[in-house]
Amino acid sequence: MTRVPQAIVRLLFAVLLVAPSLGVVRAAEPEPEPEQETEAPPAERPRLKAGVLPAGFTLTGRLADPAWSALADSVDRLTTIEPRVGEVPTARTIVKVLASPSEIVIGARCLDPEPAGIVGHSKARDAVLDDEDHLLLVLDTFMDGRSGYVFAVNPVGARFDGLVTAQGEDVNANWDTIWEAKTWRDEHGWSVEIRISAKSLGFDPKLTEWGLNVQRHVPRLLETSRWAGADRDFEVYQTSQSGIVTGLPRFDVGAGLSIRPALVGRTTRPNPRESTDTDGDVSLDLTKSLGPNLLASLTVNTDFAETEVETRQINLTRFPVYFPEKRSFFLAGSDIFEFGLGLDEETMIPFFSRRIGLFGVTEEDHAAVPIDAGGKVTGRVGDTNLGALVVGTRRVRNLFLPEEDLTLQIPQTTMGAIRVKQNVFEESSVGMLATFGDQGGRRSSWMGGADFTYQTSGFLEDKNLLVGAWGLLTDRQGLRGDKGAYGFALDFPNDEVDVSFSSTRLGNGFDPSLGFVVRNGVHIWDLSTLFNHRPNWPGVREISQETKFRVFNRPDNSTWTSYEVSARPLDVLFNTGDRFEFAIEPEGDRPTDTFSIADNADLPAGDYEWARYLIGMTSAVKRRVNARLAVTSGSYYNGELTTLEAGLGVRPASFLTLEGSLERNTGEVTTVVEVGNFELPARVEIKEELFGLRVAVNLSSDFQVTSFTQYDNQSRELGSNSRLRWTFAPQGDLFVVYNHTLERGLDKRWRFASNELPVKLQYTWRF
Repeated sequence: MTRVPQAIVRLLFAVLLVAPSLGVVRAAEPEPEPEQETEAPPAERPRLKAGVLPAGFTLTGRLADPAWSALADSVDRLTTIEPRVGEVPTARTIVKVLASPSEIVIGARCLDPEPAGIVGHSKARDAVLDDEDHLLLVLDTFMDGRSGYVFAVNPVGARFDGLVTAQGEDVNANWDTIWEAKTWRDEHGWSVEIRISAKSLGFDPKLTEWGLNVQRHVPRLLETSRWAGADRDFEVYQTSQSGIVTGLPRFDVGAGLSIRPALVGRTTRPNPRESTDTDGDVSLDLTKSLGPNLLASLTVNTDFAETEVETRQINLTRFPVYFPEKRSFFLAGSDIFEFGLGLDEETMIPFFSRRIGLFGVTEEDHAAVPIDAGGKVTGRVGDTNLGALVVGTRRVRNLFLPEEDLTLQIPQTTMGAIRVKQNVFEESSVGMLATFGDQGGRRSSWMGGADFTYQTSGFLEDKNLLVGAWGLLTDRQGLRGDKGAYGFALDFPNDEVDVSFSSTRLGNGFDPSLGFVVRNGVHIWDLSTLFNHRPNWPGVREISQETKFRVFNRPDNSTWTSYEVSARPLDVLFNTGDRFEFAIEPEGDRPTDTFSIADNADLPAGDYEWARYLIGMTSAVKRRVNARLAVTSGSYYNGELTTLEAGLGVRPASFLTLEGSLERNTGEVTTVVEVGNFELPARVEIKEELFGLRVAVNLSSDFQVTSFTQYDNQSRELGSNSRLRWTFAPQGDLFVVYNHTLERGLDKRWRFASNELPVKLQYTWRF
């Protein structure tokens, strides 16, 4: 029987005491009189009939075309979910849809009694619009209630698009497609027209109706309203709760062929010892419809010059950190490759596409491996979701990893993945996943497994419930030990009560070449609870209590190897949009070998238990000047550690945004140093710092210049990534990127480290 850490026992007891006391907030409200129980009829999904899109329609954002006034059918009333469920919004929203065989146009009139208070400043593509006025649309083009596309626009024309992921609980914002939006502001509010080509979406061509949901957010009122599924228990991304747009034509995508060539010119100076090298190249991306719902993609001599630079992270643990996939070829259809309920970057991701075309000893230190060609097939056949990927990378004779000071030989390699997922019941699925290949050239590398996820939004009549199980096996040259993994999870993701529990067992030999595994040889038990209260207190919108327990046991559960606890008994959201939080974070670790958490900070094997405390404050992002500050302090392993995280955002003009960030870790730990023939304890100072400055000049939603500068004293490198993106046509983009790196020596003098200037011009022809 596993001995539960005493810190967890004490914390559980404290939470059980505190939670009911805060729950009095809700208990103080008068309870309604009991009613006679009757079986409620199933709710009808609201419907909206699309009108006919005339030839030559011009996008203006004003909804002035006669086709809009000729269309009688419209969404003319949304329902609030914030601040109270079921009320009439302060600001009225009217939505209409026009469609032709080649495209769909959605128009919305967003009235506002105080138009001067409209918040809209972001113009960048895929900007986070949560704290600005915006209209968000979700399309379920397969009417399967499991997948969907997300589009959002703010009053100044910033566009956001993404894929529905995590069974409708989240959205992948890294996905992009071709679409247009125009906005208009006047004395009554703002309006928007959105045009989406049928060639930009996957859909079932037999359907004449799609799932549609509309959500509007007004930040100055903290008001959110929705057309369908207006209940806090449901995310707007849950397409099973969407409304329906009817009267759609049979969409014609022509030959279903898209051709996107790109010209790339690049000057590079990789280090001070080499001269500047200039070269040019051509890459090609093709997509072709293979059938009603299947899309094939081909990439040749692939270049990712436009991909944004990664945000650096300070790692004071003995485990790798996670960096998300941002490359466009791998993001298309990535929702189909999701596997296993309860699996994420904190436990394990079975298929992690960053393992292809990137190679390194750690996630923090990697180098690009050129991709010669890649192919992908994604889509749906009936109720079956299909995904297949194969990529060939080039041989690299001298791949240099600067952090590790290593030069490696990388052979020519072929890698890939196959995913099949069958829709069963109303919202559930069962499927399999297989991967093959290894970026480092290790032979006979493969992984395979199956998963089942039961999902319903009708548990206890109107609640969400997910139950899942999965299993995997892997192997390759040189892999030893238990090469299997399995787990199950239960998730109750609802508004007032959100509870999840999972069990994940990873064998000590489970290390898939195309997966991301934080650590193997463990059995992970994970429990998290979130309680939301909305008291009628002056100035307070919401009080949340969140508790997370994660214990890493040995595979036989004989004892724990580490644990992480986060108890957030007080998280207050004010009506102004400001937030205050307090958390207690006990942890424990039992490393079996000496390990390093920072420069000269090597800790011996042993038993460590500590606790840290967090206090944080965040001001509303809707303001021109906003800030966040969080301090976490307490013991850490055998010493002390204080972490300061701060951020400041300033918008001096509508086209200019400045964002600064700081993370500073200071403290000390006890390490062992060798003095002659003796090992003596010594106190070592920890001082790890990370600074970031982002400058964005957004002259329009189609022309943006951003610069992101970062410095951390672990690498002692100051890196700047400046990026211009000009969308000169809906199908065409020009990218100009300049990367420059300086290194600070031990003498504190700055020296040139490297630079790179890629220029990429791409255009898509559709047939």
